[in-house]
Amino acid sequence: MAGFDLGEGVRKFFLVGVGAVAKGAEKSQQIIDELVKKGELTVEQGKTLNEELTRKATKAAASTQDNILRARLESMTAEERSAYAQKVADFAAEIDSRATTVEVEVEEADDTDEAQEAATDSDDAE
Repeated sequence: MAGFDLGEGVRKFFLVGVGAVAKGAEKSQQIIDELVKKGELTVEQGKTLNEELTRKATKAAASTQDNILRARLESMTAEERSAYAQKVADFAAEIDSRATTVEVEVEEADDTDEAQEAATDSDDAE
């Protein structure tokens, strides 16, 4: 498989899936808008239908991407698949290393009588 840039191939497969979902969602919205205008659907029914169609299109695109990836992997030799798996693992490790952890300091609530009394006093002052 000399000359095949696996990263570029995977990127193109991903973009095909994204494009399919976007085009499907756009077309379904046009159809739904037309039905709403004609009075064949209420706006709420149109929203519900569009959400369902978008969900199905997303699922279909993901399935298509999986099938494309499977076909590509099946066309590789065992050595090429191993190298590809290592490349993906390296990408994942690089992405994980860039992940940022944010620590949040949480103060415990003061349930003492003084805190309750102060709250009552401030309510009385208003």
